[in-house]
Amino acid sequence: MSTKILAVDTATENCSVALLVGDDVISRCEYAPREHTTKILPMVDTVLAEGGLKLNQLDALAFGRGPGSFTGVRIGIGIAQGLAFGADLPMVGVSTLAAMAQGTFRAHQAEQVLTAIDARMGEIYWGQYLRQANGDWLAVGGEQVIQPEALINQFDSADNDLWLTAGTGWESYAEPLAQLKVKMEKGTVLYPDSQDMVHLAKFALARGEVVAAEHASPVYLRDTVTWKKLPGRE
Repeated sequence: MSTKILAVDTATENCSVALLVGDDVISRCEYAPREHTTKILPMVDTVLAEGGLKLNQLDALAFGRGPGSFTGVRIGIGIAQGLAFGADLPMVGVSTLAAMAQGTFRAHQAEQVLTAIDARMGEIYWGQYLRQANGDWLAVGGEQVIQPEALINQFDSADNDLWLTAGTGWESYAEPLAQLKVKMEKGTVLYPDSQDMVHLAKFALARGEVVAAEHASPVYLRDTVTWKKLPGRE
């Protein structure tokens, strides 16, 4: 029986949905800052209709768990939870950084990828990924939020292997990141895409890494953020 997974992601400026049925993927993706709430559900309806499936026929519902925009991550998880609750589906959280690594493999056949999302506040969300023999990805050193300058001091690759870059952080912090002591080449992937998330979700589902809808949670990486409330909202 073929695996059927729906993935939803709004963690960055990108808005995307994908349906995996066996080895086939139906997807929709659009760069749509501040329009996630109006775009995402019509995309869900479209891919399900094209796949000839209803939500309750799926095996799982995957979602972009972050890191990414605080609001974007919450929107994606909220919508995914609503869909999962209604169809009684288990949920699978997928890293946006790992999704960009898979997207870089899809675009360039790269098996070593350095991912960086602009985290604002002078920091980036960082991940270093190696593709495994089975097609899954290994995060070397884990994911973190870090100042690019601090990353230079702790990241040093002695080998001469080529790493492709992915994410908006490379443009936002081009000067300090160019000083990394590693052989790099610029990739074309700037944002995560649900068509790559369903690939990763299939591995997670096989490992039993699922949660009930009420326990789906985001990953922000940044533990503490000082928020300045608007006047009258203290």
